[in-house]
Amino acid sequence: MKAETEGQGGAKRDSTTADASSAGTAAANAKAPAQKPVPGPKAGGGAKPVTVRVFRFNPETDAEPKYQEFQVQVDPTDRVLDALNAIKWYQDGSLTYRRSCAHGICGSDAMRINGVNRLACKVLVKDVGERVTVEPIMGFRVKKDLVVDMEPFFAQFRSVLPYFINDGRTTERERLQSIDDREKFDDTTKCILCAACTTSCPSFWANENFVGPAAIVNAHRFIFDSRDSAAGERLSILNDREGVWRCRTIFNCTEACPREIRITKAIGEVKKAILYGTARV
Repeated sequence: MKAETEGQGGAKRDSTTADASSAGTAAANAKAPAQKPVPGPKAGGGAKPVTVRVFRFNPETDAEPKYQEFQVQVDPTDRVLDALNAIKWYQDGSLTYRRSCAHGICGSDAMRINGVNRLACKVLVKDVGERVTVEPIMGFRVKKDLVVDMEPFFAQFRSVLPYFINDGRTTERERLQSIDDREKFDDTTKCILCAACTTSCPSFWANENFVGPAAIVNAHRFIFDSRDSAAGERLSILNDREGVWRCRTIFNCTEACPREIRITKAIGEVKKAILYGTARV
């Protein structure tokens, strides 16, 4: 289960709009009072002070978002998630963000780190420098601080039938598959639904109805599975104005993916399958 570290408010606010609306205000640059760096939970002898600038917004109490700065002592090999934990556990328990496995598998802690979509549990402090800005992923309503409403993302995911469908005769043993057939969709099985790809996509920023790279990747995983029988149905769903053709091949999604899935390639293969009328690459 993906965990949230705090309760959320209900006021609607898009993270892109919220960020932009605060850019020209003094509130956007608000800083916490000067404070002595607090050791992180795992800080050792090589720990150094790092300034973490965090996007803060509580719709129950705040009219506008702001940024707040914290100083923490962390080791260079600690991750940005460790720095956030140090803030929450030792300085401000109201800081809200998602995290679960902390090993790059659950996909809970996707956020913008110095303006780039990343998993906080995979980015090392030494790779971001002595100052790091942490913000929510773009395009979804901010529920509180770094937590966004992921329901629209999962609604698009569900729309492409992301599960095995085979209405044929039930077999007495597993359905066998050749190595070559498995290779056709092996890459897209790695998706962890972190939304880093979809929320890095300008086409999605411009049109919230776009199904998004993550949904297309998960459709690809079953469209090209030789054991599945619903490829045609999924291709019909994606052959839509808000489907696969909304992609402009910008490659942001591929660069943002923490699992290094070749997303743009997968989207191209789905487009080819629609044009040819068959699930082939």
